[in-house]
Order: sequence, then C-alpha cells, then structure tokens
Amino acid sequence: MAVLDDLSGFEFEDLIEDVFRNLGYENARQAKKTADEGRDVIMEEVVDGTRRAIIVECKHTSTVGRPVVQKLHSAIATFDFDGPKRGMVVTTGRFTNPAQEYADRLQQNDDPYPIELIDGEALREIADEIGLDLYNGRIEILCDETLRPYDPAADVDAPVQAAFRDIENIEPADLPAPHSQVTFRPVIAITADTNAVFETSVGVIHRINDRTQFVVHAERGHPKMADDDVATLVTENFHATVELDTERFIEVFDDVDERRFGQTQTEYKEWAVDRLQDYHTTTVTYTGGNNVTYNKTCEPNLSDISVQSIEPVYLPEVRQTTEILEYSYPYEYYAAGPSRVTLEDGIHRCVHCETSGVDETYTYCPNCGAIACNSHIKTERLEDEPVCTGCAVTERFSLKTKYFYNKENLEAFREEYAEMGLHEKAMENKLLAGGGVVVTLLVVVGLLVTSGVI
Repeated sequence: MAVLDDLSGFEFEDLIEDVFRNLGYENARQAKKTADEGRDVIMEEVVDGTRRAIIVECKHTSTVGRPVVQKLHSAIATFDFDGPKRGMVVTTGRFTNPAQEYADRLQQNDDPYPIELIDGEALREIADEIGLDLYNGRIEILCDETLRPYDPAADVDAPVQAAFRDIENIEPADLPAPHSQVTFRPVIAITADTNAVFETSVGVIHRINDRTQFVVHAERGHPKMADDDVATLVTENFHATVELDTERFIEVFDDVDERRFGQTQTEYKEWAVDRLQDYHTTTVTYTGGNNVTYNKTCEPNLSDISVQSIEPVYLPEVRQTTEILEYSYPYEYYAAGPSRVTLEDGIHRCVHCETSGVDETYTYCPNCGAIACNSHIKTERLEDEPVCTGCAVTERFSLKTKYFYNKENLEAFREEYAEMGLHEKAMENKLLAGGGVVVTLLVVVGLLVTSGVI
C-alpha cells in the first residue's frame, strides 16, 4: 500500500468514491470541500427495501485513533437524511485499539449510527475484488459482458437478407452466404450529476442542476463520444447482455476480434469530469447593486461533478460481405440482438454512381451481379430482363439504342431484326411509332435509307 501514500488527500477520497461505486453503492459523491465537517464521501445503500445513508471518513494516514471515529459518529447524527444512517472510516494504515473498541461498542449496543472500520489490509482485498491497481491508485476495467451480436431468434444472416428484400429482380433465398465477421468494441456508459450555485453580492446569478448520460468509445487513443443513435442502442440494451465467449461466437461468425479497453476506469472518469466542467462553463451577465452590468464566467468545481456510474460493455460491430459475380456488397452495423445501427450499407447503393439510400429503387443485374439505380438499369431486348449499363452490349436499331447481355444476344437480335417487316422494325422505337402516321412514315423512310433500299 506504500504507493498510495503518494496520493493527496483529495485524490485518495476520489479513489475511495470510485471503489464504493464499483462495489454497488448508490449516489456515491464527495462532500463539499468548503469545510471539514467530518465526512468525505457520502453514498447510499438499499437493505431489505430500506434506503440508508452512509457517511465515509477517508484517512490517508498510517494510524487512525478513537477521536476520528467519535467525530464521525457526531457527523452522522447531524447529517440531514430522512432514513437510517451509518458510517465508515477507511484508511491506508491501521486503527488503534481504542478506535476499534469504540466501533465495536457501537455495534454491540445497537447504536442507531454504527460505524464500520476498513483498514489497509481490508482495502487490499476490496481492491482485488474490483480490479484496483494499487500501484497507481487507479481502477482497471473488468468486463466480460457484450451486447448480443445477433438476434438469437433469427439466423445470423437475417440483417443482410432483410436488406436485399428491397432490391428488385433478386430473391434473398437465392443469395450466397455472406462472409461474416464481428469485432467486439469496448464502450462505457457514464452517468454524472453536476450541481453548482454561483453567487455574487446581488445573490445567485447562475445555478446548475443537471444529470448527464452519455456513451463513450473506449478503445486505445482519446475517448470519443458515441453518436446519439449508438448511445441509445447501448443504453436500451444493457439489460440483455451476454458473456463474451469468443469460442462460442467463432462457431457463428467467420472471423471474431476482441478489442481492449484503452484506459482505466479512473481515467475515463477524469475525462468525463473535465468534459462536463467545460460543457457547463458559461458566461453570465448580471447587474450589480450599483446598477453596473458585469460579466462573470461560471465554471463548476471538480467537486461539483459527481460520476454516479461507469458501466463498461462490449459493442459488437458486425460486417457481412456478400459476393455476387463481379461485385462485393458490404453491410456493416452495430448490433444489439434484433436492434442495430447501420454503419455502411453497400447494398442500397448503385455500383455505377453515387446514388444511395433506402428511399431509392435498385435493381439487380443477373448478367454481372451489379445493383444499380433506375438511371443505370435497362431492359434487355432479347430476353426482356433487367441489365445494367455497365455490362450491356449496345447497338442502335430504328434510331433507338438497344441493350443486350452479350454479343451473342446482340447477334441473335440482328438476325431477328433482319427478318422483320418495315412496320415491325418501326415499332422497335415505340416512342416515335406511337406519334402517328407521319412519324411512322418518317421512321420507315429512315429505315429504308439505312438499309440501302433508297
């Protein structure tokens, strides 16, 4: 425990707050630093349906005597809480015999304000339980839970099959199985309260009373805020996590990768507090008693920001790639059972232009495997099936461009066209032929000229 001696008193209290929060105590927060009222960390627990307040005195010293325990007992009695209360004294060192005897007597006498003593040895055991690195006084992240990478009630390929249902001229049942890979990416969900009051000689000029919840991508590098839809996906599915069993998921996916948390829980907490401090800092304009207008920057103190929970979990990023003839169609999304947030949709995207989005119409070309928008899909003349402009063979007949799967189909139509009557040939350009007798005659004349009759 000697390395913890390098921590300041404030850092030690901050650490103890994190420890108890990880042990499951609720509303763990540090007392205001304006005065030493004999309590450093305040938190709550629910026992048999009854909520109880716990006042924790943190002593970063080698020895704690009876006066510290007595002072805490008085602080508990005066603490404003509507319900039962108890206390704790936590130290990196040890307790004197009189201190231990005083705490024992409170327990034996069923005192309404009992006090629990946690010495350095007990703190070591707690540290092991929650993954506390005693070398640097930081709490490591221990997590083996993940959101579900697929819907257990459906096939793992169900999202891809659902996406292909919007594509015309292809049946999802006819698709080849996509190559599926999943990357389990670490994220943390943070809940924090900010409570601050700013006063001047004229009274309160600004007040902050805010609860903030956000999700952070927690791989190596600087933490990054998750988008709103990703944050919603995570927070709404925390109740449905499963164990991250790599061997099990290898049986479902072709490739499985697990990323690690880049920093300690303590570091993410510090990042969150700094971010919230910046977020809530604002400049307030007010009028003083002398009728002069002033501007004051209101920046909450670190002690005004209390992190209520830091919940780690893995977020599955699934990438499924379907290979069809000449093209590959990636479909990538964050998964949480049947829910997902799409990251890349290579299915609803024309291979020939920038057109994309589920609101467009796309058609499959069986000749080359392309998925194309209406601007790049034509009707094959010989077989009357869709063909894309990227692979079609073209030639003009009756002053109109015709599209064919290949040269063989083109040659077959040439022979068919050569045997057509002039009226039939004219009908190959229905737009012109439908314009009336004069237009039809003009088309016929054009055909005669083209064929060398006149």
